[in-house]
Amino acid sequence: MELIIFKVCLVIVLFLLSITIAAYSTFSERKVAAFIQDRIGPNRAGPFGVLQPLADGIKMIMKEEIMPANSNKLLFILGPAISMITALMTSAVIPWGPDITIAGTKVHLQVADINIGILYIMGVVSIGVYGIMIGGWASNNKFALLGAVRASTQMISYELSMGMSVITIIMTTGSLSLADMVEGQNGWHGMGWNVVLQPLGFLIFLICAFAETNRTPFDLPESETELIGGYHTEYSSMKLGFYLFAEYVNMFMSSAVVSCLYFGGYNFPFMDVVQSHTGEILFALICFGALFVKILFFIFFFMWIRWTIPRFRFDQLMNLGWKVLLPLAIVNMLLTGAIILYNQ
Repeated sequence: MELIIFKVCLVIVLFLLSITIAAYSTFSERKVAAFIQDRIGPNRAGPFGVLQPLADGIKMIMKEEIMPANSNKLLFILGPAISMITALMTSAVIPWGPDITIAGTKVHLQVADINIGILYIMGVVSIGVYGIMIGGWASNNKFALLGAVRASTQMISYELSMGMSVITIIMTTGSLSLADMVEGQNGWHGMGWNVVLQPLGFLIFLICAFAETNRTPFDLPESETELIGGYHTEYSSMKLGFYLFAEYVNMFMSSAVVSCLYFGGYNFPFMDVVQSHTGEILFALICFGALFVKILFFIFFFMWIRWTIPRFRFDQLMNLGWKVLLPLAIVNMLLTGAIILYNQ
């Protein structure tokens, strides 16, 4: 019973954390953009503008709900709901820290420690494209439909290279469990992290993560200069808010997955020394803090890239996915297999 209560509390904490990070990512993005462009950024709502996400949320809720007359009303509502739900579901298999003991019971700081965690993530990410596709088609708007088609094409294309890069991690770890992948990077004071062992795989996965989250320079589905607003052109109020929130939640979850796969997750250099001088709960909090620092770094990296690199043309996007990343991912997988066989 205690285990069930703990898991329910963990789900609630992760939900609130995801929503809070998504809300303040919008604020951070505007601040980062302002810094890069030598501006001030939002500074009116609260001290230094820290209440700006709250003001934006209230604005979204209070805005008028507009539904196009000739749209498919059920699917029009279902689209943003699918995007938001699938974005939040990813956090279920991410290990947020080492095991702790509560009331004599050993529990995982992970909602569901399933043995196919990375396969679950890839599956949920694949479902997320339906939210965009359904919303764009149900809007009965040619620009929204074009954005939805771009999104589905882009995400399907880059999922192949992403899957190939993940296969190399599975080959070296021998498991599909995300917890096992993180545990396998323990020791060596950070030199055993997969970013050191699989630098090409990390680069491919990171580029594909940008494409999967529709972030610049892969934001062709939104492309306001060509498609007005892309797949959410006809959306307003909280339906639009769900699409925008889903993008930032996906960015948060992508950063967490990259940190777990390639940067040791909650592992950090000399953690064995820290563990020997701290209690179990405090050590778990330190490990969570280490993972959170890595996640925040990658969120900043997402934002930095957005305001630094211009958007690709669609043909360049497809060429990069099919003619560059996919062959590199296959070569990387074959090289990894050859090295594993040689070392046996």
